[in-house]
Amino acid sequence: MRGHRAAAPRLPRVRARTTAIGAFVVLAAMVPAAVSATGTQEADVALPYVCRLPSGELPATVRVTAAFPTAATAGKAFTPADVTTTVELPAEAVADLARGRASGVRAVTRLGVGIAQGESAAEATWRGTAPPAALPASGPLTLTATGEVPSVTARVDGSLAFSARALDLDLALDTPDGTAAGPAALTVGCALAEDAPKRGLLATVRIEPDPESPATSPASPTPSVPAPDTGTPGAPHSPGDQTGQDGRGGRDDPEGRAPTVTERAPRGAATRRPDAPPCRYDERHPSTSASLNAYVTGYTNVRKLAGASLIPLSCALIEQGPTDIELFPDYSGGYLSQHSQGTLWYRGKPQTPPFQATFLTFGFVPTKATMVLEQTGPMTMDGKGETSFVTLFTKMETRVRVPLVLRVTALEVNGTPLDVGTGCRTRSPLRSEEPEPAKFPGDHLVLTGRSSHQPPALPVGYLLSSGGPLTGEVTIPAFTHCGGKGEDLDRLLTASVSGPGNYVKQTQGQTCAVQVFNPDQCTKDLQPLVIPVPER
Repeated sequence: MRGHRAAAPRLPRVRARTTAIGAFVVLAAMVPAAVSATGTQEADVALPYVCRLPSGELPATVRVTAAFPTAATAGKAFTPADVTTTVELPAEAVADLARGRASGVRAVTRLGVGIAQGESAAEATWRGTAPPAALPASGPLTLTATGEVPSVTARVDGSLAFSARALDLDLALDTPDGTAAGPAALTVGCALAEDAPKRGLLATVRIEPDPESPATSPASPTPSVPAPDTGTPGAPHSPGDQTGQDGRGGRDDPEGRAPTVTERAPRGAATRRPDAPPCRYDERHPSTSASLNAYVTGYTNVRKLAGASLIPLSCALIEQGPTDIELFPDYSGGYLSQHSQGTLWYRGKPQTPPFQATFLTFGFVPTKATMVLEQTGPMTMDGKGETSFVTLFTKMETRVRVPLVLRVTALEVNGTPLDVGTGCRTRSPLRSEEPEPAKFPGDHLVLTGRSSHQPPALPVGYLLSSGGPLTGEVTIPAFTHCGGKGEDLDRLLTASVSGPGNYVKQTQGQTCAVQVFNPDQCTKDLQPLVIPVPER
């Protein structure tokens, strides 16, 4: 859009707050709810999985039950109902969880579901929450999670196949006396076993033509069942995945036939997750009329260890800058730009909460580390884009830059604690390739989010105000000052962890504008209501 206007002189800038261009988010609470079905079919499928726990990979059984329509209409959304995900972990997994004095567990499940129609496909995430469960003295642990799932819209008639893919379990561990277990939280990644029946097929829904839209063309009459996700359990998808970042269809969909997936928007009746860390302004960090707060979480690959580490749910306090609009010479639209700043905030410090990760160092030695990401300079968010006043189509690209030092506070190798001392950290901040090094010097992490919006459809992708996925790649520097009592652990950590090519995917939740109370976005004490979950 910018190229054919480059030679023309630009008109003076117009400044406006993001709320003045609220076309991005005005429809955020609208979710298609129309269902057209001639009957209901009950799915009840038990599938073998392989889950990665601290002691290694263990088999598990996942049972998925749901109610699907037997048929739906092309172009009309429908939502699977009564979805339950039951996970049975073996006794060996229970022993893993109980090692840190844990006696109980609270679980959140995230089941990837492939949705295929002919050669076109999309992917949804079915999230569920299980009630607190006590760890059994012997035998397996069964966790049963329920929750609402996204709606699906098939664009053409034909057969629509739903198949289970990778499963992630976010586990919060409790002790009898209420103190923190070790680890206090753990994410277990599970992959569908290669011998899973029908490659994880859950159900097939017949899609009928819309009589009011005779132009719809059929898809292939035989559903193409997606191949099982056999990637590393718990690892985020790489940038080369076929599924688009918005989860609404594959990138290889030139004819626009892939089914669309629409997440359910949170409503005011929702409650804030009790284990979320505090995220509020106070006397030490007072709010202004431009203040926002939001939660962020996600994964980062550790390439050398062929695994991924969960970045814990963290609070970000943001000062939103005004939006500049440079009008096109013909007044048909304008270039948008916005500069904002922020800081991570945990117990009065610019950092994440402590988090733990367990890997197999050098491929066979179980290593558990407790870490913190400390912010050492300003966090900036710079958005650039274009909008058309004629078509109302808007696209934005936002880059988040933040210098972060990785500090290790505890280390355990093959069950033996090692003294890392009090100053164990990376020599310099994590480093991403910077597209504008002259403007943004120094080492820092760079994450990028993109969005587009064509009313009346919902916005797709990342916006500073409403959140979404942010991705990037980072180099982990060498470690220094690691080791106490004469031990030098710098080389051990550097050899096993440091290096380039570590893919990062973070998810920011909906912001809370603390001086404009909205019960759909803020709790009564002005903390973010929307809690994001890490996405693979």
